[in-house]
Formats: sequence, structure tokens, C-alpha cells
Amino acid sequence: MTFEGLACAFGAGTIINAIATWKGAAFGIDLKTFAEVKLSESESAITGSIEEMPEGDTHLIVRCVELTLERFGLELGGTVNTGSEIPLAGGLKSSSAAANASVLATLRAIGEIMPPLDIVKLGVKAAKEVGVTVTGAFDDACASFLGGIVITDNKKMELVKREEAESKVLIFAPAKKAFSADTNVKRSRLIAPYVEMAYELALAGEYERAMTLNGFLYCGALGFDTEHMLRALECGVKGVSLSGTGPSYAALVKEDQVKELRSAWESCGVEGRVIETSINNSGAISLTGRGPLE
Repeated sequence: MTFEGLACAFGAGTIINAIATWKGAAFGIDLKTFAEVKLSESESAITGSIEEMPEGDTHLIVRCVELTLERFGLELGGTVNTGSEIPLAGGLKSSSAAANASVLATLRAIGEIMPPLDIVKLGVKAAKEVGVTVTGAFDDACASFLGGIVITDNKKMELVKREEAESKVLIFAPAKKAFSADTNVKRSRLIAPYVEMAYELALAGEYERAMTLNGFLYCGALGFDTEHMLRALECGVKGVSLSGTGPSYAALVKEDQVKELRSAWESCGVEGRVIETSINNSGAISLTGRGPLE
């Protein structure tokens, strides 16, 4: 007997990077990652593949499937395959989206359900175990799975606040990649008192000021250029930040600011692409997975 499941989760942009203080905030973006899980009683192990990176590290998505099966005491083998619209290793939460989608697709395949935050925590556990995150990225995973704007305490694994918001999002994704596990944590912790100030702004609902302050702080700590942020401010944008640990930048923009900022970023002389999307409020979804298949 074979079991199949399909699901998708979304990327996210940073308001507060949690590396300095373990407290974070993020917003879902309308860029999808799909996961397809196929399981069988005749297989003994899980193998994975990533469509955009055939030689890429699949430990995270494989571990997500394994932990989900362990949760329900099932001994099945098979495959997990992911495909994504999110630039990999760009600070746009591709790992969180892949983890969420993989867990959700596995649940769909085996016909089980779990509370949303339990699904998120399972993916976070897998991410910590395979070493793709510093803090566990609970904030990123919540934004990816739940959508909207989320504020979290990553050490306590607590969702402090969630609300929906409407905004266009413009992203500059450089051609180069930056992996979260390689981040300079020591330098990030040096700016903790100032990141705490940005976190307080986020708690007060001043998300744009919070993310802009966060962006300048982390650009300084991690050695990223602030030119893309300054170009956004020149266009009248109020909220712009380094997303995650970089190298991408994300901005919350009004409709009439999109064209001007796109042009400003494209003229910066940095190889990369500008992506236009929106805040996603709907969160992760299981798709037309079909339970047991003969």
C-alpha cells in the first residue's frame, strides 16, 4: 500500500531577526514551497530531493518526514520532494517553508492532523537537529505556516502575537547565497540591546520602523551593504530590512512605490533580481493529497 500527500507553505520576510535576543518578528510572503511525500510499507528509509538544487542538502526535509512518522509510531519509507518559488539561502525562509510543507504533506499522506503550532515546532526541531538554523527560526516558521505578521519568543517557543496585514512586498535577491548556519552569532549578540528596542517597536505595532532599525543593525553586525535600504528610504518606503541573515532585502511598499524602488534597486550595480509579491495571510495548506492509494 502507498500513501501520498502534497502540501505547500510560504516564505517570509524579517521584521526582527531573533539571533541577537531570541525574540523575533516576521511576515508571510506569497512565495510558495511545495512538498510531495510518497510513503510505502515496503520501503525502509526516507530519501529526499530538491528540485532547484539536485545536489542540495536534503537532511532537513527527510528529518521532517521521519519525525512526523515517529510521532504516530509509523514505520514507513519513501520519498520527499520539494520545489520552491523562494530563492534558496537568501534570507527568505526557504528552510522554514520546506520544513512546514514536508511535515504537512506527511500528515496528509498518513491521514493524520496536528495543531498548527505543533506542526511548526516539529519542523523547528528538525531544523535544529540538522543544523540549518541558529535559533530554531520559530518566528520564521510561524510566519511561513500561519501567514500574516507574527511576533515570537523563540527560546520559549511562544507565539506572542499574530495579526493580518495588507501590503505589497518588494524583494531584492542577490545572486550570491548566505546560509543561516554560517552566521556570525557573536557579532549579532553585540547588538542585542538595540535589537531589543526594535522588538519593542514591533510589539507596539510599529512594524515598519522596527524592521528598518533591525535592518541597519544587522547590516552593520554581519557586514552587509546598506545601500539597498537607503535607496528604499529615498523612495519614501518606511519599512525595509535585511531579511534574515541576508543577503536579500525586503521592503513593505505601497502600490505607487513599486516601480520607483524596482528601478532604484536594479541600478545598484549588484547582480540579482527584484521580486514583487505581497504579504500572505492565509498560511500553509495541504493540497489534493489522496491518503492511502492501492
